[in-house]
Amino acid sequence: MKFELKQIGMIHTPYRDKKEIPCQGYRSEKTGEVEIFREFEDAMKDIEGFSHIYLIYYFHEATGYVPLTSTFLDEEKHGLFATRHYNRPNPIGISIVELIERKGNILRIGQVDMLNGTPLLDIKPYVSHFDLRTNVKIGWLKSKV
Repeated sequence: MKFELKQIGMIHTPYRDKKEIPCQGYRSEKTGEVEIFREFEDAMKDIEGFSHIYLIYYFHEATGYVPLTSTFLDEEKHGLFATRHYNRPNPIGISIVELIERKGNILRIGQVDMLNGTPLLDIKPYVSHFDLRTNVKIGWLKSKV
């Protein structure tokens, strides 16, 4: 099976160092821009009708897979798949951001929680009717949030 990902753009944020980034976007008051490569500009038709979007991206400064890791919220080590840490077998991140406006191939976004220069892999609209879940368990995070 052949597996290939293609970068569709670049995420620009004020965060130059991983230590500056808030642990989740809802805690961020910073804004940034998503630059979509021109060859994908037509694929953004109608995106401005959404208030929030998912950004799927590559953790380009990840340092390798670590099966047990601590997080910003807890010094205790947890299984990687029970965290959102960037050192993953496939260093792919996902964030929900506020879509402030679109100007051509540039999306201005709020609630950013990614490093400047992050390669963008995909965009999907956030749809509360599809994405919102109730009666959710949040494991070890229960006492942290």
